[in-house]
Amino acid sequence: MITVVETWFLKAGLETQALKIMQEMDEIVGPGGHSDPGWIAHGRFLQSEEDPARVVMMYPWESRESHERITEAEEPLLRQFCVDYCAQPRVIEYFTELPVEVEHDH
Repeated sequence: MITVVETWFLKAGLETQALKIMQEMDEIVGPGGHSDPGWIAHGRFLQSEEDPARVVMMYPWESRESHERITEAEEPLLRQFCVDYCAQPRVIEYFTELPVEVEHDH
């Protein structure tokens, strides 16, 4: 399992509409993503306090390879969405969780 982190860059002036815009994006690609065998769980959406035009979406996925396949299939579906709302293409990064021990006896 990996964690996918997508960074979306909204056009200037759309920051206050981030919730509506990201909901629209999820309605475009969510059904395909949720039915993909690589899907593990729903994403979380985080809007930057320092730069409210930047929205991060993070979610677990089965593997980088399976995610890259679905990302390629999503691109045509997101084309008009990106023209309407995005200042630049989304950035996708992949992370592997480190098993840091966080339970301590104090």
